[in-house]
Amino acid sequence: MYKKPKILVVGSFMMDLIVSTGRFPNSGETVIGKSFNTASGGKGANQAVQAARLGADVTMVGKVGDDGFGREMTASVAASGIHTQHILADPDHASGVGSITLEVEEGQKSRNRIIVVPGANMAITPEEVAFLKEKIAVYDMVMLQLEIPMEINELVAKYAYEQGVPVMLNSAPSAPLSAELLSHLSYISPNEHEAADLTGVEIRKQGKEVNRADVDAAVQALLAKGVQNVIITLGSSGAIVANARESHYCPCIDVVEVKDPTAAGDSFVGAYTTAVCAGLTPAQALEFASYAATITVSKMGAQPSLPTLDEVIALMKEQKFDSFDLSVLDVLK
Repeated sequence: MYKKPKILVVGSFMMDLIVSTGRFPNSGETVIGKSFNTASGGKGANQAVQAARLGADVTMVGKVGDDGFGREMTASVAASGIHTQHILADPDHASGVGSITLEVEEGQKSRNRIIVVPGANMAITPEEVAFLKEKIAVYDMVMLQLEIPMEINELVAKYAYEQGVPVMLNSAPSAPLSAELLSHLSYISPNEHEAADLTGVEIRKQGKEVNRADVDAAVQALLAKGVQNVIITLGSSGAIVANARESHYCPCIDVVEVKDPTAAGDSFVGAYTTAVCAGLTPAQALEFASYAATITVSKMGAQPSLPTLDEVIALMKEQKFDSFDLSVLDVLK
């Protein structure tokens, strides 16, 4: 059954401060950069915006500072149609910021280095999300990340689990996860490095070829921890979704010039969640999310780069996509 998804995102806001340079400076070295930009970001807000631009009905819960960045970030998510009544402004903590350095060389894929200062994101309290205990049942999925206090993620996941609402945890940035939190997850979506931190399984690559035995071992280790479904993104090697019954792999949709990889993972997770909540199969959602993430890396900035549904469908048609009938996506329009 296909339907318009209703998604709750509890997560972070970060104002991204983006510097591009011809090469990363060495320790103690100063280099002349090429450009500077700011863009609203944060894993939670990015994933919420991506889901909303793809047609989901999205509510965001989080905290910003009572400052210019906070107001700008709240306005940014509202502009994508997200419900913002549960975004709090903290007078005692500055908004979170992400310092992003992009190394841009002609003919090469851009690389990034990111430092995050969480600010108000880490000041959200259990009392401020307690209302969700009674309200969470109306959502088709709850999306979480690790840029807010772990106790908040654990509490919200518990509320959702008790009400039978699926939970998607994008386990980034990497951090240890409790057995209780893992047992409450319907989906966990680490990248290859975060998966290695969680499981101890290093996923080896040779060029774009990934060692599938390593991927399978990491998946099984996560399933053994009580998670129902595992999604591992593998960068230029693609992505995999698996559970105890089935496994689906999608290669990287390498059809664009990579200008900025920032928010590619957020685009992927937001798109996958939207698609699977809309009624697509895991394999279909995986391919849809891969196309969304591909568009994201072709543009600069976090939220400015996140595609609309029309953009994703247009690229799929351009690439003569035929794995499933694209008309099933009409439910998102």
